[in-house]
Amino acid sequence: MAETAVKEKEPIFKFGKKERQLITDPLNDNNPITVQVLGICSALAITVQVEQAVVMSASVLFVMIMGNLTISLLRNIIPSRIRIIVQLVVVASLVIIVNEVLKAFLPDVSEKLSVFVGLIITNCIIMGRFEAFAMGNKPFPSILDAIGNAMGYAVILIIVAVVRELFGSGSLYGFTIIPDSLVENTAYMHNNFMILPPMALITVGIIIWVQRNRNRSLIED
Repeated sequence: MAETAVKEKEPIFKFGKKERQLITDPLNDNNPITVQVLGICSALAITVQVEQAVVMSASVLFVMIMGNLTISLLRNIIPSRIRIIVQLVVVASLVIIVNEVLKAFLPDVSEKLSVFVGLIITNCIIMGRFEAFAMGNKPFPSILDAIGNAMGYAVILIIVAVVRELFGSGSLYGFTIIPDSLVENTAYMHNNFMILPPMALITVGIIIWVQRNRNRSLIED
């Protein structure tokens, strides 16, 4: 009697090389800001202080994880003609939740971030991952993809914020690193130019240059 081959059911939470790459690639050679050149606006606007960058990064992480998960779960029932509208409704709902939580628990940071929390809705990274990944993949890989891209975004934001706050204000996360007494007795002076938006663009540009210098394959022909 011939044996019937039984196909093994693929595990829901498989974590192999492919799954690891979903997290690690956006942190390095497929970074959404330095390689894909997406989400630049927030890097220019809210990286004056590390605290703002951390809060924005956490907000984007939450929106991306919950958004990718939601779109992935609904991917088979969303009509193709209205998929962008559905994606916008999902991200807008999540951003409203984030905005209300920030107003309730971090009112000072919420005021500093101002309209930029709301502009997460138009963040190309988020909408891009919804369309390019979550619409065609299962929930668990979609969550990993969201974590990887959100962390890749966060790393650049925090690096830029550290440089700008340290050399612009002499502090990090609100704690004084370069005291006024040291400034008065040395040639160093707090560089107010560092807290202006053009310096954020220059800092991002330097990061992009360093990354492409390390990996020549990223240089466009």
